[in-house]
Amino acid sequence: MSKKNRFKKVMSSTDILVVAFGAMIGWGWVVSSGRWIQNAGVVGTLIGFIIGGIMIYFVGMTYAELTPAMPKVGGEHVFSYKAFGPTGSFICTWALILSYIGVVCFEAVSLPAIIQYIFPSFAQGYLYTIAGSDVYLTSILLASFCTIGIVIINILGIKAASIFQTVLTVTIAVVGIILVLASALNGSAANLDGQILVGEGIGCVKNIFSVAVVAPFFLFGFDVIPQVAEEINIPLEKIAKVLLLSIICAVTFYGLVVLAVGYALDTDGIAVAMKGSGLVTASAMEKVFNSTVMAKILIIGGLCGVVTSWNSFLIGGSRAIFSMAESRMIPGRFSVLDKKYKTPVNALLLIGILSLIAPFFGRTMLVWISDAASFACCLAYCMVSMSFVILRKKEPDLHRPYKVRNYKFVGATATFLSGLMVVLYLIPGSGCSMTIEEWIIVGGWTILGIIFYFICKRHYGEKFAKL
Repeated sequence: MSKKNRFKKVMSSTDILVVAFGAMIGWGWVVSSGRWIQNAGVVGTLIGFIIGGIMIYFVGMTYAELTPAMPKVGGEHVFSYKAFGPTGSFICTWALILSYIGVVCFEAVSLPAIIQYIFPSFAQGYLYTIAGSDVYLTSILLASFCTIGIVIINILGIKAASIFQTVLTVTIAVVGIILVLASALNGSAANLDGQILVGEGIGCVKNIFSVAVVAPFFLFGFDVIPQVAEEINIPLEKIAKVLLLSIICAVTFYGLVVLAVGYALDTDGIAVAMKGSGLVTASAMEKVFNSTVMAKILIIGGLCGVVTSWNSFLIGGSRAIFSMAESRMIPGRFSVLDKKYKTPVNALLLIGILSLIAPFFGRTMLVWISDAASFACCLAYCMVSMSFVILRKKEPDLHRPYKVRNYKFVGATATFLSGLMVVLYLIPGSGCSMTIEEWIIVGGWTILGIIFYFICKRHYGEKFAKL
């Protein structure tokens, strides 16, 4: 297939912004805000998210330079290939695919669970229990229906997926703004008493960093932008600005939600909500409006967040698979584009099939996959950050429409921070260390990658690992 005009360049600035922002704003802002406030306090959580956001922003700056410099499908696959060669590129992209598939599968299981919050009697047709998680027929049917729908939308073209993403992202933003405004009007600064910061001295600092450590995991998703670089129809330097803007928007959104919750609910109110449904953000919405209906509307906003993450990572994952298949690092059939819509149909169908299978394994196993995916994402970020530094030395004359200042400091900081996250996953007792089950997933994925690497290298010969 000719590499010229393989994909349709139809994505606008708004399209790529909502794809990235929607990927970062999932279900966490609804379900995790109470835990963050209890651990570090309202201001402590804000500081923690700013620290985590700074880490992501430094990594984002490396992406901001590399993406417009090499606007090719697959993004990280190309960056790491230019810096490390075939083996490094394989490791980076293979890790990234695990992170994308992990999120997609997790969202497929999360969706029915959220519906059950809105309609408690939704779970019907008990089938079995696996790893302590009950599996119901209604959950599988709903997840399957939504999976098929999202895959079809993506096959119909990136523009259709972007429009779908825009509608859902606007819904999230509107619900979030309503919460913030209502909290400002009907909440009280007195509710912040006792929960501005948690702990004293070193204890307070540790609590803040307990939030800072997990904050980056809620900010993954901006990296979807380089995956669709060939489908973006805006000036190259503008891609970098939109990418960085998406990170700022996500950090701001999380910060405003936490502040709104703390302004709406006092310490006792948050404790009660945590012991109840655990959806503290929804409880805050109910409190400021004195309406259970408004709480459910907020949950619907969170539901939209699940679908936007699902859609964004399906987009990113399919392009990452396409790029590896096009380089013949994995079977070439996954590089097939739909003749009419110019979308990587086989790659989309592969992730769709995995999404259909995921609900049969229950929620517990999907938590393991999600954690393994986060580790893989940190590894890919670290390799991209190193690629950024290496390419400044290796290809100093590369045309860079957006050029980061003080690249040595930016690259070193991004590499150190993302590398630190990788190390924390590997150190037992760090608070982020992986469980045995998660190690099995990472190990199994690694073995599968090694098998693909050597089989494809033998099968394709000189065509193997050619961009």
